Amino acid sequence: MEEIESNPSWGANFEARTIKDIIEPANSIFNWVSVKAALDEMQARAIDSSPVIDQRGEFLGTVSKNKMNRNVGGFGHDPTTEPVEAHMERNNPYCFEDQTVAEAEQIMLNAKFAEVPVVTREKLLVGAINIEALGQAKRRKKRLEPLKNPAPESATIGCSIPLRYSTTNNNDSLKS
Repeated sequence: MEEIESNPSWGANFEARTIKDIIEPANSIFNWVSVKAALDEMQARAIDSSPVIDQRGEFLGTVSKNKMNRNVGGFGHDPTTEPVEAHMERNNPYCFEDQTVAEAEQIMLNAKFAEVPVVTREKLLVGAINIEALGQAKRRKKRLEPLKNPAPESATIGCSIPLRYSTTNNNDSLKS
């Protein structure tokens, strides 16, 4: 997975904000559990994939229900004794908690993933971020951002009636 470093000189604009503000909790599975235990846990949570961590909380990879069912059941392995770690995808995209929103969005778009784990620089899992949360944060930012070209102070608000009297040459004459 390519690693994109944060650029602290970008200022305080939205794209330079770190993703810490929009991280969601991530449900994870320990690497030492059986495939059956992992599948039961994923079924109970109604999820198709999950990050896998070790006893320290370090992100190791992800597992998917489809892959485990195909590999374990398809090859005749015993799901109650088969370790989940053997069926883990190790080359997953992820974001660091101090990366910017723009960097996280780019990682997700490049990898074509709608959700990625978020880790510390030591690769400890802290949560997840999804493309929907990024979109909501962008929409919120647009609602809060000031107008780029506000109307001049002399503009009439809510009225489009042209002036009928000219203030040049003859102040009392009607404009035709």
